[in-house]
Amino acid sequence: MILLDGKALSEKIKEEVKVEVAELVEEKQITPGLAVILVGNDAASATYVASKAKSCKNAGIYSVVHEMPESITQEELLETIARMNENPKLDGILVQLPLPKHIDTTVVLEAIDPLKDVDGFHPYNVGRMVSNLDAFLPATPFGVMRMFEEYGIEVSGKNVVVIGSSDIVGKPMASLLINAKATVTVCNSRTKDLAFFTKAADIVVIAVGVPHLLKADMIKDGAIVIDVGINRLDTGKLTGDADFEDCKNKCSHITPVPGGVGPMTIGMLLKNTIKAAKLREKREKK
Repeated sequence: MILLDGKALSEKIKEEVKVEVAELVEEKQITPGLAVILVGNDAASATYVASKAKSCKNAGIYSVVHEMPESITQEELLETIARMNENPKLDGILVQLPLPKHIDTTVVLEAIDPLKDVDGFHPYNVGRMVSNLDAFLPATPFGVMRMFEEYGIEVSGKNVVVIGSSDIVGKPMASLLINAKATVTVCNSRTKDLAFFTKAADIVVIAVGVPHLLKADMIKDGAIVIDVGINRLDTGKLTGDADFEDCKNKCSHITPVPGGVGPMTIGMLLKNTIKAAKLREKREKK
């Protein structure tokens, strides 16, 4: 069994980004900039945003965290995004999800300039991704694809089951795998006899937020398990959607939780920010 070490790979990606930032600053006089909007005081979101800000600083990316109270109106939030769209120092804009219930997430995400949509959630980028055109890709699925590449895992022609159909992971993950010529089945919480599908899969990507849903008797020998889930048990321990201890001896490759897919998300977000800065440089040259 090979452990897919997302933590180590993420550090490698961050070093790549650091080099690219230095080159942009020296050769193009451009410092990439990322703005993160944090609404409310959700502890998990605040921790994640702080980690993003730290990673930006370490890579030499200019970053700003715009904290807003949970009582903020949708109009005020949209006005803030509009100002960020016009700010030439900001290459990427990211709205930390989830948003309070009184705010329409779709309207907010659509308000972000598609050329600054480093989260890859704007319909413009989603459409281009599905059409296999150049686009900003959602960071978590993007990270999984980079992991496949790093570990020499060929997905073309493989049977892949994606468990979960969210806009953030499941749907874009399926699209990227289809673009890579995999045979993809998407399952969700209403799928009857989930094991019927997973037992036939060469690769299982699970992202549903249900601790230990995937068991060893649901996968075939030599399967590859990519666990995107992260759940906190009553004991305080973090665990994935796959039962790691149960599955590990039956897999050829598996991601741990924590330390697997999670760290890749920030690494690929930084990659998207660099991409946005390079696109800005090209536009300014015209």
